[in-house]
Amino acid sequence: MIPLKVGDIVRLRKPHPCGSTDWKVMRTGMDFRILCLGCQHQAWIPRIKLERNLKEIIPSVAENRE
Repeated sequence: MIPLKVGDIVRLRKPHPCGSTDWKVMRTGMDFRILCLGCQHQAWIPRIKLERNLKEIIPSVAENRE
């Protein structure tokens, strides 16, 4: 399992139809709720599918301040 937290930005391999590949994690668990940073569309995605399509994790802003 990849450690993901609410607020993390994830870059996926395939772009969203709006062209953005960056998503913000809104909820974690068995399924993830992610928010497209290009068009603000929200989607639910199973953990396994998200981990398989993950290209890069950009840590949350709060973690960068420490």
